[in-house]
Amino acid sequence: MSLIKFQRTIGDKTSCVGIGLHTGVESKITFKPAPDNFGIRFKRMDVEGCPEIRADIDHVVDISRGTTIEENGVRIHTVEHALAACVGLGLDNILIELTEKEPPVMDGSSKDFVEALLKAGIVKQNSPRVYLHIDEAVGYTDAERGVDIHIMPSDQFRITYMIDYEFQTLGTQFTTLDQVEKKFAKEIAPARTFCFLSEVETLKEEGLIKGGNLDNAVVIVDKDIDQEEADTLKSLFGIKKEISLGANGTLNGKELRFENEPVRHKALDLIGDLALLGMPIQGHIIASKSGHAANVELVRRIKKVYEKKILQQRYQKNPSKDFMFDINAILALLPHRYPFVLVDRIIDITPGEKLTAIKNVTINEPFFNGHFPNQPVMPGVLVLEAMAQAGALLCLNSIDDPMKKNMFFSALSDSKFRHPIIPGDQLRLEMILAKFRLGTALLIGKAYVGDKLVAEANLKATVVDRAGA
Repeated sequence: MSLIKFQRTIGDKTSCVGIGLHTGVESKITFKPAPDNFGIRFKRMDVEGCPEIRADIDHVVDISRGTTIEENGVRIHTVEHALAACVGLGLDNILIELTEKEPPVMDGSSKDFVEALLKAGIVKQNSPRVYLHIDEAVGYTDAERGVDIHIMPSDQFRITYMIDYEFQTLGTQFTTLDQVEKKFAKEIAPARTFCFLSEVETLKEEGLIKGGNLDNAVVIVDKDIDQEEADTLKSLFGIKKEISLGANGTLNGKELRFENEPVRHKALDLIGDLALLGMPIQGHIIASKSGHAANVELVRRIKKVYEKKILQQRYQKNPSKDFMFDINAILALLPHRYPFVLVDRIIDITPGEKLTAIKNVTINEPFFNGHFPNQPVMPGVLVLEAMAQAGALLCLNSIDDPMKKNMFFSALSDSKFRHPIIPGDQLRLEMILAKFRLGTALLIGKAYVGDKLVAEANLKATVVDRAGA
């Protein structure tokens, strides 16, 4: 199956205005072109400094009837419809500016966002698009709620979704979608959000759907109501005409855009939540009764299972099972250059935890010309520098935007040199990130030749902005 080969953005900025579904605030959303490898980020224009919030699974803080993300104390509610519009069209790099804390709900679907993005035009960029190829099934099950969601290997991204609410008005619904970028705009984007009549008052009492009305949501009738309840609903939604229970199972007989519009909207939400992985997926998702909580949990599990693969595919042009990063990937991540690059290969890395690196010591090292040339020994200070560079690779791959950051080392303690390191030795650097808080890291480093411990030290370093980034 043919996949998009290069990253894509839009040709011009484009905007929509409306109210937020849950917060009820009036909001303007502006989609802007973004450079290669930027990803999808939100920007709060109403907050001092206009901070950016990356659309990332690690930033999810709430899943109450929508997906809310937060970074550095700045929060954005209900991001899934905007995200779905972007990734559903196969866009990789977009800056989404907001004048409030929630995107406008528009008509309850992604239709208006999609139309605006298509009008702005889709532009091919220069960098190749990197997919996460699923080769091992990952899943989540909540037996008590009947929730089941799994991702399986496939030659493309596809979705199979089923809901069964056991209500006659809704019943069992099913949808399947492949070739998402080609079909999303017509088959999924117009599907509107929905809720059940029995939920409305509770949702209002919980401080949700403050901007909800019959123009931006489909209310599924799952119970009979008396006149008192009808009057309450009129008040809640600001409805002037009489409330009726439509023959098609919706409040006031709201016409559905698809016979199975509710399950299509569930697929829309899922596509938006999957965008939080940060890269497109090649795999088949099979879901039953899934919602935001299950979607987000699946994305977290995918990231955990494929964490190393995701990292490797972002920086390593020719991925290998034998190592994580070759020297070209290292040079892309580190600012150091010859003759001061002291790491040749990254064998393994667990972001936020540990890293194993290799430094091959040869007689051609420039420092051997002056450091005991008749009895060449690698200077201890350069062994520490090799540890520092390996530690920087570990720290930078544990934060956002590693290409825009450097590590400056500020302290050294408990350093010991146990054996000389000579030409022909292969130095194995084992780094552990013991603590990382407020941009300052404590690293425990050990260097081995074979099984022999030759040096060790504790290093302290701070993340700083890279000049010119």
